[in-house]
Amino acid sequence: MEHSGENSARSRWQERYAASRLRDADFTTLSGMEVEPAYGTEDSEWPGEFPFTRGLYAAGQRARTWTIRQFAGFGNAQQTNERYKMILGRGGGGLSVAFDMPTLMGRDSDDPRSLGEVGHCGVAIDSAADMEVLFDGIDLGATTTSMTISGPAVPIFCMMLVAAERAGVETGELNGTLQTDIFKEYIAQKEWIFGPEPHLRLIGDLMEYCAENIPAYKPLSVSGYHIREAGSTAAQELAFTLADGFGYVELGLERGLDVDVFGPGLSFFFDSHLDFFEEIAKFRAARRIWATWMRDVYGAKTEKAQWMRFHTQTAGVSLTAQQPYNNVVRTAVEALAGVLGGTNSLHTNALDETLALPSEQAAEIALRTQQVIMEETGVINVADPLGGSWYVEALTDQIEAEANAIFEKILSLGGSSLKATDHAGLAAATANGEKPITQGLLRGIEDGWFMSEIAEAAFVYQKALEKGDKKVVGVNVHLDSVTHDLEILRVSHEVEIEQVRELRARKADRDAAVIGAALERMLVVAREGGNMIPAMLDACRAEATLSEICDALRVEWGEYREPARF
Repeated sequence: MEHSGENSARSRWQERYAASRLRDADFTTLSGMEVEPAYGTEDSEWPGEFPFTRGLYAAGQRARTWTIRQFAGFGNAQQTNERYKMILGRGGGGLSVAFDMPTLMGRDSDDPRSLGEVGHCGVAIDSAADMEVLFDGIDLGATTTSMTISGPAVPIFCMMLVAAERAGVETGELNGTLQTDIFKEYIAQKEWIFGPEPHLRLIGDLMEYCAENIPAYKPLSVSGYHIREAGSTAAQELAFTLADGFGYVELGLERGLDVDVFGPGLSFFFDSHLDFFEEIAKFRAARRIWATWMRDVYGAKTEKAQWMRFHTQTAGVSLTAQQPYNNVVRTAVEALAGVLGGTNSLHTNALDETLALPSEQAAEIALRTQQVIMEETGVINVADPLGGSWYVEALTDQIEAEANAIFEKILSLGGSSLKATDHAGLAAATANGEKPITQGLLRGIEDGWFMSEIAEAAFVYQKALEKGDKKVVGVNVHLDSVTHDLEILRVSHEVEIEQVRELRARKADRDAAVIGAALERMLVVAREGGNMIPAMLDACRAEATLSEICDALRVEWGEYREPARF
């Protein structure tokens, strides 16, 4: 590679590339042809350059591949631990915890409302003791772990820290991600406990605690996945998700935190759907918008605070019960879009997930799908290989423009007349202590605006599907098939019986006075406005259960009830 033009974009990229630590790998085509690490014109945008449309790193995936992070959880902690060891043993690079519905709602397994749901859509976690079993034999200090939970995310996080302490792991060295994104719960997934303000209080405490004590840990994974799965368009997924992220930045700034310190702790979680190029353009536009707002609106000076790091999961809503083996192809296409869009980690859905939790065989096929893309296709040899494509670049610009129009609507909901592209005006408002995006988010949640927008998008797609304008193989076209029914994973009712028995025995073996005192200390901190994480950690160390912690706060803060809408 020759230098040309000392101050050109290409020369700046070459300097960054030369300083990169590359993987020990073969960067030639299948036929042995040499390929450049990136392609572009002298002054086009290059990978690793602001606003990072083409990726965060100058060397792309020549420097680091995405993390294979398979989402898994079912039954009890022991069963899920065995699945994790299978994933890691067969080449997975990180873990992602799926919790059952009672856990997602802050309920213990022995709560009457948990009946019939324990262990069915994820793993049941009632206290820190379950977390110990979940990660038994897995080095939490060496394995990045993501946990997909929002309403009771903070007590679940505290239970994980206690499990790490008991395993002798230095918690300050932990690396991973906690979802925690309560805005998307009100917008799409509907798994909340309290009203917005108490949840935001807990999230602010978590951001402060992690910034000070666990700097590599990401306390927030702002999730668009569930918004897309609920029926949104790609542009809505992008805009609603980034707006949620801006809301959390405003929360951090309100707490007096340094954006360059807490900014790198914000990560994102996107859906990768079936429209191949639209998804790639969405990911590219997301990095560009985030970097620009972080620098120009919120004052982030470091690249790490401007970077959008994101996890991708292939689209569960695209999977079909009809001809389920077609789902392998769908997942491969969606995974490839995520890779070419520059995802930092990836989960590939299993072919049977539309019917049940993945069987071990289906989970292995999903894992191997990523490994085939990584090891055999050559797509990771060149950073942003679609950069410069007239179609991809135009589609990236179009999705960005649609997102800006949605941002302006959100701003207007909050009473702001600012334009989404008026970054100086937005920066001035933020510096003045205003939270223009947050106000719009809260009003949009209260009015049901987000829900109605998603419902309309889902209705439009469903009409197109029923008319045959949109086609799904095996559903409304190409219906004949020789495929047979799948053997699916079934969680035995005995799992629930055993989990409840174990939980009740654990509760009976505790000192009730110690539990009561720990919970009361937590409530005192809540009332006095201090950071609640240390007190909640003490409650978890005493083996307070998830319900006990959440119920104490339900009494203190009340529960949220979504207004009825027709």
